[in-house]
Amino acid sequence: MKRRTLLTASAGTVAVAAAGCLGSDPDPSRLDLTVRNDGDAPVDVEVTVTGDDGTTYEETSDRVDAGVARAFEVTVGATGRHEVAVTGADWEGRLAWDAGTCALYDGRVTVDAETVAVAGECVDPR
Repeated sequence: MKRRTLLTASAGTVAVAAAGCLGSDPDPSRLDLTVRNDGDAPVDVEVTVTGDDGTTYEETSDRVDAGVARAFEVTVGATGRHEVAVTGADWEGRLAWDAGTCALYDGRVTVDAETVAVAGECVDPR
């Protein structure tokens, strides 16, 4: 009898602990973005980060001098698809990730006079 009581009590404790964990909201996802100018002249960039629900998390602009990289950090929602668009006068680079599976996304956009290179990876999967 005591063994059954102990097993029942243990199962109840595990169920309550699991319910507490499942009910908590996940942490927001974060974008670490680097925009690098490999060209010979400064470039003006606009960075816009949006969610699939239409939320704009960041909308900023900056001038990136030749041979310089600029870092942007943006916290976004905990779930859903998120997209970053980096645009200049006559170019654009885009990246997207799923915040539900990626807690930290590292994106890189490199520009010069002729090309735009875009790369990204999830560095902290959920």
